[in-house]
Amino acid sequence: MTHQSPTLSEAQKRELHETALRIVSPGKGILAADESVGSMAKRLAQVGVENTEENRRQYRQILFSADDRINGCIGGVIFFHETLYQHSDNSVPFVKMIRERGIMVGIKVDKGVVPLAGTCGETTTQGQTTKYYGLLLISLTSPQRNAYYKTNYHSIVNLTGLDGLSERCAQYKKDGAVFAKCRCVLKISDANPSQLAIAENANVLARYSSICQQHGIVPIIEPEILPDGDHDLKRSQYITEKVLTAVYKAMSDHHVYLEGTLLKPNMVTAGHSCSTKYSPEEVAMATVTALRRTVPPAVTGVAFLSGGQSEEEASVHLNAINNCPLAKPWILTFSFGRALQASALRAWRGHKENEKAATEQFIKRAEANSLACQGKYTGGDNYGESGQRSYGSCHAY
Repeated sequence: MTHQSPTLSEAQKRELHETALRIVSPGKGILAADESVGSMAKRLAQVGVENTEENRRQYRQILFSADDRINGCIGGVIFFHETLYQHSDNSVPFVKMIRERGIMVGIKVDKGVVPLAGTCGETTTQGQTTKYYGLLLISLTSPQRNAYYKTNYHSIVNLTGLDGLSERCAQYKKDGAVFAKCRCVLKISDANPSQLAIAENANVLARYSSICQQHGIVPIIEPEILPDGDHDLKRSQYITEKVLTAVYKAMSDHHVYLEGTLLKPNMVTAGHSCSTKYSPEEVAMATVTALRRTVPPAVTGVAFLSGGQSEEEASVHLNAINNCPLAKPWILTFSFGRALQASALRAWRGHKENEKAATEQFIKRAEANSLACQGKYTGGDNYGESGQRSYGSCHAY
């Protein structure tokens, strides 16, 4: 007879739910500043900046040092591992800078995608370090651990599997993170995503979520369906529904506490090569319908990824989603990377004298998306201008 194994205490559940609510409280979304070193190389190359640790630190500092205007717009920041242990020019840890503003600190725990055997070009997500490294790092003092990470990081992250995630979550929680993110990637084609890829990635996300919650960390669940291809809106909605159905079946199988989770899905949009152009209202109706058919109302919030849309497209679509006339039992907000940062990066271009202008661009986008997640955004002057997209085919980070 099927039975539920003992999982979380009532106190643990309460903590997780309260954290999730704080991250997506009214008008607030998530800054996804968790680009890997490789992904940052591509972003920085676009503006002629060398991909060094110092340049990455300087750029993140531009975002994290924005004034109090972002306090009502950003509820959480997702850090990359390197960034979690970096400091400002004044030697203030980035984690402390964020936490002192009442913003929740999160951490990206996946290590990118790898080919999934038995499929046609599909992938699954790499996990984390092995138990040996997890136990070793916990035994070190903070200065020793930071030095060890810096020296051995690349050898550590090349290991795969979820076996070490528990130890890493324990350490990340000690170091200030209260939520985490794991991204899986699926592609739409005539044959894909296969049932194998859907099931494998759903199981990865569910196991990750369960492990995070055991350590008091709210998992963000990100099953991203890439916008590569020429598929129309109807097929995008169909595949999104199939994927989310599998994800929440796996969540049930792993006894994940849904009230202590956030979902980070793609908006339902047509493929970037689709000849048919859909209105924001059509995108919103397809997106909300897909969610209503698959996502339990117990899920605290849905923080959409931008999926390579331009900054304006992402804001306009988010606004339309929140104004969709269908009933929506979840908080619907944003977890944007490029759609919050693209203008700031272009304004900065690696020059010290441009830092203030870059910060202003970031604040502008944060305020726009704060309005959009309340259905109050009235911008959209550049909506649909494909030249403003920062999307690359089969993008990964």
